[in-house]
Amino acid sequence: MAAGPGGTVLAFPGAKPSQVGFAREELMRILDLYGRMVAAGEWRDYAMDFGRDAASFAAFRRAAERPQARVEKRPSLRNKQGMWTLFGEHGQILKRGHELAGVLAPLERRLVKAIED
Repeated sequence: MAAGPGGTVLAFPGAKPSQVGFAREELMRILDLYGRMVAAGEWRDYAMDFGRDAASFAAFRRAAERPQARVEKRPSLRNKQGMWTLFGEHGQILKRGHELAGVLAPLERRLVKAIED
């Protein structure tokens, strides 16, 4: 892999990337939401996983628990139901789509409610 224009990681010609990752803009958007949820007292820890088929970001209320929310990027679903999926605490699919902003919308609404309370 080599760094391309704008810090984008590009695969060498003819080589398939060995793992899925987040683009800088995607990660900045996710971490911005995470920071606001931490400030609201909703989340305290996070974990990221980068695999061959998917990348995921999980947010925890407490480190020893299941993630309260998990955002997954799975490029192989790009042309089907969308490569972004939001999972709830029990693994249920809360939202799926082609745009990260739309998939994060339920968490944004929860943040607004947490601040109002």
